[in-house]
Amino acid sequence: MYVIRLTDGTLRVPQSVTSDDGRLIGNAYVELRPGDPDYERWLPEAVTEEEMAERQRRWQEGNDDLEREFLAFKAEQES
Repeated sequence: MYVIRLTDGTLRVPQSVTSDDGRLIGNAYVELRPGDPDYERWLPEAVTEEEMAERQRRWQEGNDDLEREFLAFKAEQES
């Protein structure tokens, strides 16, 4: 998950949460606005929504070779 910087300057910071017994795990975003105590700490690694979409697109496009390799490996294991 990425730290996302919205157009109004708000940061969406990923946070994992677990229940007290450890059986339930969830991921969510916490919003930080300029002036919040942790805002400056997260700002350098923040990406815009457009940058995040571009990264995901490039990853998916670059994933084709890896997927073919995996499917070939899987077919070998099944025979």
